[in-house]
Amino acid sequence: MLPQYFDIHAHLNLPAFDDDRIEALKRAEAHSVWSIQVGTNQKSSQGATMIASFIEDGVFASIGVHPAESGDGRFSEHLFNELVKCSRVVAIGECGLDYSHFDGEKDIVAEKIRQKKLLETQIDFAVAHNLPLMLHIRDSDKLLADAHHDTLAILRQKKEVEGSRLRGNVHFFSQTIDIAREYFNLDFSISFTGVISFAREYDEVIRLAPIDSIMSETDCPYATPVPYRGKRNEPIFVEEVVKKIAEIRGEDFETVRKALVQNALRIFNIKPLKYRG
Repeated sequence: MLPQYFDIHAHLNLPAFDDDRIEALKRAEAHSVWSIQVGTNQKSSQGATMIASFIEDGVFASIGVHPAESGDGRFSEHLFNELVKCSRVVAIGECGLDYSHFDGEKDIVAEKIRQKKLLETQIDFAVAHNLPLMLHIRDSDKLLADAHHDTLAILRQKKEVEGSRLRGNVHFFSQTIDIAREYFNLDFSISFTGVISFAREYDEVIRLAPIDSIMSETDCPYATPVPYRGKRNEPIFVEEVVKKIAEIRGEDFETVRKALVQNALRIFNIKPLKYRG
């Protein structure tokens, strides 16, 4: 049986869920919500894989190193080669470029070089294992779109060599429809969080993007949607994201709901029967 909803980017592996992680997973199961638990460093990637391995059905993992990760911010190929052996690992990331946290004390040129090298390492790893990327891209200024432009330049160069093996999703997409189309042309999709339930600057992209190129996510425990603002976010709230996408697009809710689930299954190459216990 297919899920009713698919939260393609969640962080039940973070400390915010230490007191009720199993309960949150059970709530998701009861609401027929499947999810991808996403790592941001070595430790949380191990946690994501453990959660996905522990649950019989409907929970998967993405493993990688976040661009702004400072504590455990290296990509240990030995460790990730072990993690990727788990059949529940369906993507690499979240990885990417994040220029939003630069401060006056940081050598910005050196930091950009570090982040680009880290991203390229994970792109090569994803391609080698024929897995999609889970990208995190944040600009220093939305009008500049500098992180997105740098990411797109790297992806175009890699795409010429790797072809269809290079693919993935840009999570928590926050740029224009023109930038989105550049990703679509490279076989990348985009996904939206609960922020779309209370901020209107995402509406144009949601309306104009092809339905087969978008997905729903919570990014929990962050970005809680209306009507749950003020509460910790969790996978069951992805339903509100799907409702808002359908509303903004002016399309039938059931049609959109089914399409978003199918998109997740296709993009992350998830065949439900394969993962039955």
